[in-house]
This record gives sequence, structure tokens and C-alpha cells, in this order.
Amino acid sequence: MLPLQRIREESDAVKEGLRRKGEPTDCVDTILELDATARRLRGEVESARAEQKRQSGPVRGKPSDEQLAQLTELKQRVQEGDARLGELDTRINDLLLYVANPAHESVPYGQGDADNVPVATWGKPASFDFDPLPHYDIGAGLGIFDFERAAKISGARFAILKGDGARLERALITWMLDVATQEHGYTEILPPYLVRREAMVGTGNLPKFEDDAFHVDGGLFLIPTAEVPVTNLYREEILDATQLPIAHVAYTACFRLEAGAAGKDTRGYLRLHQFDKVEMVRFTTPEQSLEQFELLTQHAETILRRLGLSYRKLLMCTGDTGFAQWKKYDLEVWAPGMRRWLEVSSCSVFGDFQARRANIRYRPSANEKLRFVHTINGSGLALPRTFDAVLETFQQRDGSVVIPEVLRPYMGGQERLLPG
Repeated sequence: MLPLQRIREESDAVKEGLRRKGEPTDCVDTILELDATARRLRGEVESARAEQKRQSGPVRGKPSDEQLAQLTELKQRVQEGDARLGELDTRINDLLLYVANPAHESVPYGQGDADNVPVATWGKPASFDFDPLPHYDIGAGLGIFDFERAAKISGARFAILKGDGARLERALITWMLDVATQEHGYTEILPPYLVRREAMVGTGNLPKFEDDAFHVDGGLFLIPTAEVPVTNLYREEILDATQLPIAHVAYTACFRLEAGAAGKDTRGYLRLHQFDKVEMVRFTTPEQSLEQFELLTQHAETILRRLGLSYRKLLMCTGDTGFAQWKKYDLEVWAPGMRRWLEVSSCSVFGDFQARRANIRYRPSANEKLRFVHTINGSGLALPRTFDAVLETFQQRDGSVVIPEVLRPYMGGQERLLPG
């Protein structure tokens, strides 16, 4: 959330930042109009309150009818003004939740994915002496997918993994967590999958993207990503500067309605209502946030390199940087069977945008004022597209799939997935 003071003092710059992201700017004008009304009314209320105090001071004993009428009128003006101010403040705060986070100055201008900037590539795309198959055909031969029974149980955009497929996904998740905790210094979190509305507001998922969220009874939401519960671990808390940076990693299932993705990636193990993901979250100071952002992105890249998957790193343009993100990289892996790039990680830095919504602060030193932390997160990595890339990259002519070496200890030493 942007502070109201910034919108007052830098309204033109804020609106330009919103335009560069393709976000509406009318809410800024409405906020400024409401704020001007509130500031004027607040002055009137304070004047009435001061007059009320001045007139009530000299009264001794029973006030005269004239004094009583004046005091009653002043009291009513103060009460009505306070009530109206409460309404205005609520309206302003509600509107502030719809104002996007303007992108960092280093983010290139652009209107969509065609304007994203490739900044690095790694590895050579796998080559074959046969026509490589897409993951869903490979999986059919291995007998590891069951989309039909998933649809019977839960409907469209759900999947069942079985046998070696379930074991491979579990191996990927466990190995990713082990790398994050044992090598990169993250503390593992196993959070709830259900969160309150205020947690979704804290990360910027609500109120704007409520149509993409799964609601359940009791005012709770199924998490769209572990970012939501892990970022909100410290909501309404004041952290000690010596604790920063804090680094957490979590595996969770993720739940998304995909309301805006009708007709996209309907075949195979790609865009689902429920999917697995390992998420990294970091809390840091404003001075360190961009450095920590690069570090987290490197941690996600390490996973792809050790798996031996060819990938590219994209700096997202303003029009493809999300509502809450200050700056974002996407990591896309090459899927040779589908002959396309698949996003397996989005790594984002938010500045203090999320911390203001969740009220996460720290005290730099004993004598300094409280400041908001900066938050960073990224997938390390998202399944199932990583799973798909493994199948397509390491497929063999006989229908088998070579298991990457780093995963074999997690597969009991197994070296290949064999056709069933």
C-alpha cells in the first residue's frame, strides 16, 4: 500500500507510475478529493471542539437556555463531524488498497510480455535424434498421470499423479527444501493452507484479485501461494534490526480459481486449480532489498542448474510487473516436447508495499524511528511445470525418462522412469 502522504506530495509521479503499469489512475484523483474534504472537515471539527471547550469553561451551575443551546449545537457539530471523518477515512483507506505499486526506476517500460527483457540464459536446449514428445504423452506411456479420475473426483483443472510420478514430485519438493535450508540458509515453515481475509490483503491478493481466490466458510481463503501465510508471519510486529534479513522457505499446495485464464493450457499438467510449490520469502531493510532480491533469484536459478534444465531469465517490463511488485524476474524453462518456454519461478521485490499493508516494521536502532521492512519472494520452484520440463528434457527414445542425478537419492537410487 502506498502511504497517503506520498499520494498527496507526488500525485503526478504516482499516476505516471500507474500508467506505466497499465493500471487505472482515477482512484488517485478520488483519494485526493476525499482527502481534501477530510482535511477541511477535520479543521472545522477541531474549531468546533475548541469553541465547545471555550464556552463550557465559564459556565458555573446550571447553564442558561442560550448557553445550553450553543453547547448542544457545538456538541452535535463535533459528533456529526467525527462520524463523517470516520466514513471518509474508511473510504480513503479502502481506495488505497486498490492503488498499485509503481515499478522501480530500473524496470523497463513495456505493455506486455513481448516487451520483457531477456537478461540471461543458461544451458543448451536438449537435442534428440527422435521427435520429442510433450509431457502428457510421456506421462501416458509411463502411467503416471490420471486426469480422467481427477476430473471425476474434482472437476476440470485437477490432476492425479501416481506411482513414480507421485514419487518424483515428492523428490523434487524435498530436494528443493533441502537445498534452501541446508545450503542457502532458509528456515523451513509449514504454514496453514487457510488464511483470514486480512492476510490476503496484506500481500496484495485482496481486494483487487478476489475473483481468483477460493473462499471457504468462516471468512477464510485457501492460499494461492505460501507467500501469503509466510509474509504474514510477522504482521503487526516490530522486528529487531539484528534479525534482518529473515529468510523462510515453505512447501505448500496452492489453490487458484484461474478466473482470468479460461481456455489457457487446458491440456496436460500445466495450469491447475491446485498445484505444489516451494516458496522463498525474505524480509530485509530498504538499503539491502535489491541486493537480497538478486540473491533470492540466484537461489531459484541454482535449482534449475542442478537439475540440468535449460532456462532463461527475464526482467519483466512495467506492463508485465504485477499489481504489488516493485521489480520482478521470471525464470522460464525450455520444454522441448511442447517447444515452448514455461514459467517456473517469479521472483519479486515489493519495497515496503506489502509491509505497510501488513504493518511489519523494524527499529534500526534504539533511538531511531520505526521503519517498514522490505519483502521479497520467489518460487524455488513451482511444480508442476518443473516436473513437465524434467520429463520432456530427459525423455528417451524407448519412452523412459532419465532421473536427474540430484534426485536419485530421493528416489531410492532409481535412475529411470520406465514405461508401465
